[in-house]
Amino acid sequence: MAFYTSFGTVLLLLAVTAPLALAFGFAAASGSRSHFFPLKWLSNIYMAIVRGVPDIAFFLFFVIALDQGFEWMRHQVLCPNWDQPIRQGNDFIVCQAAKLPHNSAPEIVHQIYGFALAVLTFAIVFGAFAGNVLAGAFKAVPHGQIETAEAYGMTRRQTFWRIMVPQMWTYAIPGLSNLWMVLIKATPLLFLLGVEDVVYWARELGNTKTARFTDYPHGDWRIYYFFGLLVFYLAFTKLSEIVLNRITRKLSQGQATAAGEAMRKAGAQG
Repeated sequence: MAFYTSFGTVLLLLAVTAPLALAFGFAAASGSRSHFFPLKWLSNIYMAIVRGVPDIAFFLFFVIALDQGFEWMRHQVLCPNWDQPIRQGNDFIVCQAAKLPHNSAPEIVHQIYGFALAVLTFAIVFGAFAGNVLAGAFKAVPHGQIETAEAYGMTRRQTFWRIMVPQMWTYAIPGLSNLWMVLIKATPLLFLLGVEDVVYWARELGNTKTARFTDYPHGDWRIYYFFGLLVFYLAFTKLSEIVLNRITRKLSQGQATAAGEAMRKAGAQG
């Protein structure tokens, strides 16, 4: 049952991470267009650094740093009289009240906390890539649209939200579609973050079991479990491709893009 439940864990990760990563990306892309230099600088640095670091290194070390960062902030607030160094060699030691989660907390709390750290890490990583896609989509909006909006007396904010943002999605969808596929393929990295996902249980249940350790002895069945994962991921990516193609067609209607022009010609011929 834990193996079957782990599929829900993967789907929940995708359902939560995708909009959160898109929010990070939209904020970064908008910030990169800002005339406020510090905001523009921070947005570009965020996208450049995260995109330049190998994902595997980021997932292995950033989660630890994020966890320790949360505990350090709690330590400063809850234990102001602490007189020992937090860094003691390779050890990171904070007061007991600052621990996240507490050792006495139920197992479900530890699992939720680990899952939340994984979601935030995924969102930060893929948010940087989404930000780069959205920044390019903003630049692809015809400049004539912006000039027309200014001629009608629209403010910079009105032009951004009423003209650029609605049209930007047409140019962003192809890149975001690819990013969604990459996110699906990256979900097995949950295994590296300590979350009991489909890969974890496929390995655990598929390994050779003997009568000495279990009531259900069997040989090495990992190939069957991982073949099941192969079918699951292929089916899910195919379903995603169908849905994304429909979204692309919907957004391309009436737009001055190659897809929109093809749809217009097809309608005229019909």
